[in-house]
Amino acid sequence: MWPLIVRSFGSFGKYLTLPIVAVIGAVGYYVESRVSDRYTPATAPIVQQRQERLLENIDSANKKKHNPLEVNLSPSLSS
Repeated sequence: MWPLIVRSFGSFGKYLTLPIVAVIGAVGYYVESRVSDRYTPATAPIVQQRQERLLENIDSANKKKHNPLEVNLSPSLSS
């Protein structure tokens, strides 16, 4: 059915589809703006996040780091 409709438009088909697609896109954009919630919560600035992360790393540097092999030792090796 669609090939028959497209052939009936002939060479004017591409000129007729643009306005139709534009209307469908505008309606979709309007519906989505009404339905979806566009609120994005504010976050701290990137520089401030980096400084906080660096301070956490400095605090954790004083703690003794464990060796993962000591903690996750297989039962056959623990004897």
